[in-house]
Amino acid sequence: MAAPVFEEFDPASDCDCPGCIHWRRVLPHSPASGFGGHPAAARALAVAAAAGTALGAGPASMAVAAAHAPQRPGVPAADEPDTPQGGKAPLHGPAGVPVDVPAKVKAPPTTRAEIINRAKEWVAAQVPYSMSAYWSDGYRQDCSGFVSMAWNLGGNEWTGSLDKYGVRIPRDQLQPGDILLFHNPADPEKGSHVVLFGGWTDYTHSHYVAYEEARPHARKQATPYAYWRHSDRYLAYRYKGLKAGAGGAGPASPAAPSTPVMSPGATAYPGASVFGPGANNAYVTRLGRMLVARGARPYYSSGPGPRWSGADRRATRAFQRAQGWRGADADGIPGPETWSYLVRGKGKDIRAGRGGSAGDSGGSGGSDGSGDSGGTGRISAGDGVSSHGVPGYPGRALFRPGASNTYVTRLGNQLVKKGFGTHYTQGPGPRWGESDRRNVEAFQRAQGWRGGAADGCPGPETWRRLFS
Repeated sequence: MAAPVFEEFDPASDCDCPGCIHWRRVLPHSPASGFGGHPAAARALAVAAAAGTALGAGPASMAVAAAHAPQRPGVPAADEPDTPQGGKAPLHGPAGVPVDVPAKVKAPPTTRAEIINRAKEWVAAQVPYSMSAYWSDGYRQDCSGFVSMAWNLGGNEWTGSLDKYGVRIPRDQLQPGDILLFHNPADPEKGSHVVLFGGWTDYTHSHYVAYEEARPHARKQATPYAYWRHSDRYLAYRYKGLKAGAGGAGPASPAAPSTPVMSPGATAYPGASVFGPGANNAYVTRLGRMLVARGARPYYSSGPGPRWSGADRRATRAFQRAQGWRGADADGIPGPETWSYLVRGKGKDIRAGRGGSAGDSGGSGGSDGSGDSGGTGRISAGDGVSSHGVPGYPGRALFRPGASNTYVTRLGNQLVKKGFGTHYTQGPGPRWGESDRRNVEAFQRAQGWRGGAADGCPGPETWRRLFS
């Protein structure tokens, strides 16, 4: 039986500019997107639709649409497109030549570089989105067809079958060419979607580069982990057919450990992946104990423990600065040199009297100067803790997909109080969600901020203005 056609995830864009309204109205019912449609017809439709928008809206309306354009590369104004997908189909659609796929799924060999390069070709060609049209290479122009193309599969799969071509991997093993897949078999219309992982954007691993097919065309953008909606239901998969070497690596076992195999007592540097937000392992405990032995006790109100916290980052940064390092060399994440100094007892100790001060909080640079990976939610939401010199700001790490703490509730209540709670259908509550992000974004835009300064993630300046 053919797989059903369904909506992949709910639209979340509230942009009311003429251009966005036009595309939402035209694309789902395009007469040129029937089965067997030719790419040239789809391109002609896109040109005609754009011309229709220009003629119908006039220069003034086009100026309004331009105001909604992305303000930083790769991050669109409407970050959650509406992307229904077609079912399983051979190359070039039902009218094409069926591909003989044996009962035991086979994955044609390829490399990571080849996967990403194929994805880049669609992005560069701006392949228009369609759930029923097929590009010149035979792949359907929707999210699952895009991944089928990138993985070089023998036909067009859908979100209910792509997992057969991959193996499950933990988040910390994600590498370019892997996918993040959400398929809801109980109700496929609720959120099913798939994107190609292109690499982390920074050391916090809170955002990554996503390649995906979405309206109006294939795109590459920075995306919060795991995705804008249903983030906790996306699973990471690695393609079974990866060739070893030449940019490829064989798939990891589903049961592979998420931390290094070496003993935490070893002197060798275990790698940056075991440190930073979300890390929970014996190496974090050992790092904290070595830092305490070098004068970092004032930075810890408890512990050190196995779960990475803002205290670990600030203590690490203090030790790095004690060695005279600055900039990227004192970012609060232990690299090989920092680790070597600690395990071998080299360098200078942390000076007394510097413990946990707000001015030593460091950070990785947020959208409004807010980057701060610290904070664990253990402290009270009403305390006077400072970060970046802003009273009460707990750090950017507490406001991201998967976060659940009292600061999120406190932020939401203040947004409602200030008149920026329109996106809440219930709550506010302690679990960070898309409604929180969109309300924060509305508040930031009300301050006159645009682009990266209005990304919906509260930084110190957002916090200060909300609670002033």
